[in-house]
Amino acid sequence: MTGEGFTTGKVSPGAGLRGRSLGSELNRSHIGVSGCDVVDHEVETPMNTVKTGMLLAGLMALFGVVGYFLGGGTGMMIALGLGLATNLFAYWNSDRLALAAHHAVEVDERTAPELVHMVRGLAQRAGLPMPRVYLIDNPQPNAFATGRNPENAAVAATTGLLHMLSPDEVAGVMAHELAHIRNRDTLIMTVSATIAGAIATLAQFGFLFGGRGDERPNPIVILATALLAPIAAMIIQMAISRSREYDADRMGAEICGQPLALASALARIAGGVAHIPNPDAERRPATASLFIVNPLSGQGVDNLFSTHPATENRIAALQALAQEMGASAQPGFVAQSSSSPWGSVGGSSTGSSGTRRGPWG
Repeated sequence: MTGEGFTTGKVSPGAGLRGRSLGSELNRSHIGVSGCDVVDHEVETPMNTVKTGMLLAGLMALFGVVGYFLGGGTGMMIALGLGLATNLFAYWNSDRLALAAHHAVEVDERTAPELVHMVRGLAQRAGLPMPRVYLIDNPQPNAFATGRNPENAAVAATTGLLHMLSPDEVAGVMAHELAHIRNRDTLIMTVSATIAGAIATLAQFGFLFGGRGDERPNPIVILATALLAPIAAMIIQMAISRSREYDADRMGAEICGQPLALASALARIAGGVAHIPNPDAERRPATASLFIVNPLSGQGVDNLFSTHPATENRIAALQALAQEMGASAQPGFVAQSSSSPWGSVGGSSTGSSGTRRGPWG
């Protein structure tokens, strides 16, 4: 799959990202970020802090409940201690864990100049420090942000995202992720992902924390806990992150100035996710809430409670925002060159003569 621009040099040994051409003419498009004013959008930091505390308290309580059902009073105390340690560890290290879990490789102006230039311009518009930029060698189009605060933040995009989306669409995705950073959502998402994963691990290995004598739980209780505890952790994640996706979509559209480009990106990503699996995400479903679109295939119980709103609803909200902003589809932010794997997207999506709907149908 070839194109112009989005060129990446040698990133690291074995990274699988050597001399690849990923996208089209980013250096000439500037994605509409140059010379624009900083987006003035009030961030409710105190409210986000309260929500973070509530989330951590809820997951901490779940730790205790799981420990009690698996090992009685002793198990509860062990679980609470483990939960406290996990909270502290996750606050400082959850971003590194998330990036490592998906084999993300940090890039710079030398290895991915166009992508780094894009993120820098968008960060300036958002009034944010320049985050670290990572690439994930994965054909599924997707992206996420992580970090405990804007000063220690990172954005990561898959190679599939850069292959399949136009530069303006990629800009919309990166703006969405920067909105999460500005809203401090990344702390909630990365910490909750780490703790939810720890709860799932504790439940799955519950027999190791079994009590003795009268405190040993019924095997049926252990089995039920192992099945239900991860789902309960995901419900907590879902309750927090769903509304935040809408907020990040809106702010991201304001940052990049093109809500329809972000809407188009969401549609393309959802189409890619439906046909291209993400093995790393399937192995670590607790990290699904980090991504702009749920990366899970839906083949297991982990996708029953999605942490993301329906993509169709998010697109509709962005289209309504575009009308408010007076935006309209323009060449260069939806239309792509003939070298794109998606073909022409400016016309009908019904597969009419002379118009390709894309590689997924």
